[in-house]
Amino acid sequence: MVVEQDTVDGRKLRGERRRAQIIEATLAIVHRDGAAGVTHRTVAKEAGITTSLTLYYFATLDDLLVAALTSVTDAYTQRIRQLVDTEDDPLDGLARLIAESGGPGRERALAERELATLAARRPALRPAARSWRDSVAELARTQTNDPAAIEPFIALCDGLCTAVLLDGHEADPDHIRAVLSGALPRPGS
Repeated sequence: MVVEQDTVDGRKLRGERRRAQIIEATLAIVHRDGAAGVTHRTVAKEAGITTSLTLYYFATLDDLLVAALTSVTDAYTQRIRQLVDTEDDPLDGLARLIAESGGPGRERALAERELATLAARRPALRPAARSWRDSVAELARTQTNDPAAIEPFIALCDGLCTAVLLDGHEADPDHIRAVLSGALPRPGS
């Protein structure tokens, strides 16, 4: 019986690795060619596998795009959760995360931004696209007791991310932190 369990676990692990490989290929295509360049065929070619294998793991193009966007937003959500749970200054951490979009995190941020924008036309992507905004709202609620400030703060973060991507060069996290801080009324204000 132990041998059977090891076989099942091995297959599950291989399946998880294959899914991750397909998702990474999808993100590479989105970064290079935009979301319009994503097809099962192009992803298979990028990943070095057969088209039928991409279809096995992701039956529809929406399934594939949702998985790619979820992969990116889950990573952002996890980082923001860590900021909320462990940082003395979560705004500084958020500013640094946003600034990464102009440097080492540019490829992922660009893919996330393009896929999140595509969610306006593809409803299947909307829940994954909202997770970044939900995480930013959670962080903002730790900084202010003014519920009316949360939505503008989220919009500011979205705008800063877009601006960093459009600028195409390293961003100043201290400047971003100052802008974020100025947008939130402090508790008791």
